[in-house]
Amino acid sequence: MHIPPQTLEGWLRHCEQLHPKNIDMGLERVGEVARRLGLRFNCPVITVAGTNGKGSTCAMLEAVALQAGYRTGVYTSPHLVHFEERCRIRGEIVDAASLVASFETVERARTQNGNEVTLTYFEFTTLAILRHMSLSLLDVAILEVGLGGRLDATNIIDADCAVITSVDIDHVEFLGPDRETIGREKAGIMRTGRPVVVSDPMPPQSVIDHAREIGADLWRFGQDFNFSGDKQQWAWAGRGRRYAGLAYPALRGANQLVNASGALAALEAVRERLPITAQAVRAGLALVELPGRFQIVPGQPTLVLDVAHNPHSVAALTANLDAMGYFPTTHAVFGAMADKDLAPMLAKVGPVIDRWYFTDLPTPRAETAASLQQKWNALQMVAGGRPEVATSLHANPEEALRAAVEAADPADRIVVFGSFYTVGGVLQHGVPRLQAKHLGA
Repeated sequence: MHIPPQTLEGWLRHCEQLHPKNIDMGLERVGEVARRLGLRFNCPVITVAGTNGKGSTCAMLEAVALQAGYRTGVYTSPHLVHFEERCRIRGEIVDAASLVASFETVERARTQNGNEVTLTYFEFTTLAILRHMSLSLLDVAILEVGLGGRLDATNIIDADCAVITSVDIDHVEFLGPDRETIGREKAGIMRTGRPVVVSDPMPPQSVIDHAREIGADLWRFGQDFNFSGDKQQWAWAGRGRRYAGLAYPALRGANQLVNASGALAALEAVRERLPITAQAVRAGLALVELPGRFQIVPGQPTLVLDVAHNPHSVAALTANLDAMGYFPTTHAVFGAMADKDLAPMLAKVGPVIDRWYFTDLPTPRAETAASLQQKWNALQMVAGGRPEVATSLHANPEEALRAAVEAADPADRIVVFGSFYTVGGVLQHGVPRLQAKHLGA
């Protein structure tokens, strides 16, 4: 007789070992298990899809709803260090042990009456977290789409409001080679007659067309809601409502006002079921936190953590690094997945980096440090780049960061980016507080 795992780690290993090959990637299988579970939410559900800005948008929705006194549930992926980071209830990461019962229940439903349904790791773990959230007496559930939208496991839930953040080129092998094709996949989270907030200022036409085809209530950035601001404060205006004199969101970076605008539009769209005060908006945006999104860690040298892992997000990171002011030397710890469009990423951020520390990552999907170095060197040869840019190779992100700290002066800056694995790798033992050797010490 098969003895089920007793721990979350055991269940995650079990999910990894399922390894389904050549299965239909539709929602029929995961939908069947959800039906067996009787999975449903008795509260408003907001689903957030997009290439970049999903995590930030979810964090802002959560922070404002918490300040309004609501019991929130959030599902995001992937995680930085621990799997249980993927689920937050009332702003707190769930305890690993509390998820075990939901994994057991999903496995029973999956294998019910000997009629076994094959699930991927992501589908199984998503069902387990959704079940846990559905039993948590929530006032609002916020679901981040893993990949795409139309075929993502989160899309078995009919959202009361859909949000689509920036759409850009990523995961081309699954979603398609251009923004229009990718936009069509993201648009799959829309529902007839329900609001969809499109916070991308220049969305693919496919997103707009799909909303009109199915009769969704389309909220477009620049038409149904917008923001304005100066260096001190900003304002948001939507359908019949306006918030003025807002402090900038606690999440840093030039793109966060676009994300915040989308979050406020979504809250406005579900206002009848989830009223929000202006004070909750102010406090929520002022207090929102999200590790690894242009996270600046004070110390000597300054440490910047960012999960930028595609050309669009690396362009935003580059602009944000530019806006930080002068640093004598910028050191970059970089590790990335092999399926990413790496040359444009390296070319974009290259001019602000003075020294590279390329790192291997603990997944077969990752590009090797040596290959990253080769790509950088090839780019430099073509561009006739700066010969003084030093590079080194490292076995893991922690080792790369140690080397950067060793080489850095106190006034320098170290940026760690390229993948959740890269940023997660330097956060294994908590947020590092850097203390470089002082000149002449």
